[in-house]
Amino acid sequence: MRIDKYLWAIRVFKTRSEATDACSGGKVKVGGVNCKPSKEVKVGETIQIRKGSALFSYRVLAPLEQRVGAALVPQYAENLTPQSEIDKLRAPVETFFVKRDRGSGRPTKKERRSLEQLWDELDFDDE
Repeated sequence: MRIDKYLWAIRVFKTRSEATDACSGGKVKVGGVNCKPSKEVKVGETIQIRKGSALFSYRVLAPLEQRVGAALVPQYAENLTPQSEIDKLRAPVETFFVKRDRGSGRPTKKERRSLEQLWDELDFDDE
């Protein structure tokens, strides 16, 4: 079975085209080596998938021909992903809220300038 179809079937990706793009983009490795979407999957192989900042790992338990329900996925693939990698996806995103009274309308020119100055001071991208 093709790896892109396998990853779609075990619900790692929502669509098969997403799985194909991930393989083509070098985000999928089998045995530590980048693979093409047409690579055949064998039982016992370890697949590593980079999604965002996390690296997911799966072991192939059995081939399958079509997409299966989420409850049946453990019969076909073993999730080897450590909890620390899963926690990377749930990392808190720093957000900044400015408190304004409800109904006070748009900021005045003075308020806007002070907000822009505050944003410039908090800008971490330049470092």
